[in-house]
Order: sequence, then structure tokens, then C-alpha cells
Amino acid sequence: MRRRNITAYGFLAPYLLIFAAFWVWPIIYSFWLSFLFTRRQPWTFNPNTTWGRLVEDPAFWNALKNTLVILVVQVPIMIALATVLAVLLNSTLLRARGLMRFAFFAPVVVGEVAYAAVFRLIFSEDLGFVNKALAAIGLPEVAWFSSPTAAMALIIMAVTWRWAGYNAIIILSGLQSIPDDVYEAATLDRVSPVRQFFFITLPLLKPVILFCVVLSVIGTMQLFAEPFLITNEGGPGSATETLGLFLYLQGFRVLNFGYASAVAYTIAALAVLISLLNMWAGRERA
Repeated sequence: MRRRNITAYGFLAPYLLIFAAFWVWPIIYSFWLSFLFTRRQPWTFNPNTTWGRLVEDPAFWNALKNTLVILVVQVPIMIALATVLAVLLNSTLLRARGLMRFAFFAPVVVGEVAYAAVFRLIFSEDLGFVNKALAAIGLPEVAWFSSPTAAMALIIMAVTWRWAGYNAIIILSGLQSIPDDVYEAATLDRVSPVRQFFFITLPLLKPVILFCVVLSVIGTMQLFAEPFLITNEGGPGSATETLGLFLYLQGFRVLNFGYASAVAYTIAALAVLISLLNMWAGRERA
């Protein structure tokens, strides 16, 4: 038995070494970096310039505020839309269900640069289709890239478009695990489809929806591509700068690796805390 264990660990050793070198060690080293002042050589141990700065840095608090706005507004909208899409995609009345499911899942596999370029073209203030359509029906055009509110709305729409179908497919898998007998019994008792959705479907989907919420919270706390590519690095000004983008700018533009590491661990801690709160709120109560 001992020889078998040694053989098994021998086969696992290459993976474990790679895992330690490219995953465990960077996590440990970045945590150590978060206590160092890295703006000049030699790097010195000075937590006040990293963790202490977080408390007083208005740019960090602005990025945190923007991230929480997206989290509070976009995630509920996306989860609600994904739930409705999942129900529709599960309907027996829908033709070409396989094609429709792929169509709603497809935005996830589209390259971030490509879809960001498309959104910039569609919402262009001068030549974009959206403003042209608004003008055609007599509504005022929107300064999508000049107005802070409009730019934030654009980010929310882009993220929702990209990830709603992905979450819908996850929720769809939960829908398909619900026994048909439950709905047949409810139909025999003359329960309307609307009441079946709210009193049967949603309660049984609660664990799956909670899983999607946790994934969305983690993804939102790390949001980077949309504000970087669509609103030109968090513009206008820093109105759409998120924590993920703020981390990138500190680490790779300013080369302040110590402060960027502190921001990274703050993002991770906030994501874990908010996810735990969601799990606590959604727990089964006796």
C-alpha cells in the first residue's frame, strides 16, 4: 500500500510542482508584496504606504463605489433576466431549442475585444445605431461616453448582454432536474402557471440561483474588460473605473506593485464576504 501511495504521488508530482510554482507561490508572494513600499529601490517594509493608503485614497473609494453600483444594479437584473430566459428555453412550445440555447450562450465565447468594439460602434454618440434610432423616433440622443450616468448604464448593459445567457444555461440545468410530477400535480389542483413559477419553480431553483449570484458577485468584483475597452479605461474621467481596472492601473501603469497587491487582496476579501452574506441570506431555514 505504501509503495502504491508513493507511485501515485510520483505521478502527481509534476502537477503539484507546477501548481505550487504558478499558483501557491504567487499568492504568498503577492501577500508579502502588499506590505512593501515598491515605488523605489530597495523595496522596504512599510504597510502604511499600502494598506494604510487604502483608507485615505479617494480613487480607491471611487472604484469601490462604482463596483458596488454595478453589483447592486446589474447582478439582480441579470439573474432575473437569466431566470426568465431559462424558463422560456425550457418550454416545450419553443422550436429549435438547441439553436436558441446556443444563441443565448454564444456571447460568452465572443472575444472581449471584438464585442467591446461592437458596443462602441453601436453606442457611438455621432454614428451609432442606438442614437440614430432614438433620433428617428423623436427622442434625444444620449452621450454614452461623455455622461457618467450613461457610461455606467452602458457598462451594465454590456455585462448583462455577455453573461445573462451563461447564467440562463446554468439555471436551465436546474429547471430540468425538477420532476414533471410536481407540475402535473399542481395542474390537477388548478394552480395557474404564474403561481407554479413563484411557488414551485423559484423555491426549487433557489440553490442554483444562489450559485449564479455567487459567481456573478465574484465576477463583478473582478470586472475589468468592459470599463477598460468600452469606456476607455473607466471614462469619462473615472466614472466607470472598477476595482479590477484600478488594480491594473496601479500595478501595470504606475508600477506600484505593493499597493496593487493590497488592492487585490481587498477585492478577494470583499468578494468572499459578499458571497458569504448571500449564502447566509439564502440558507435553508428550519
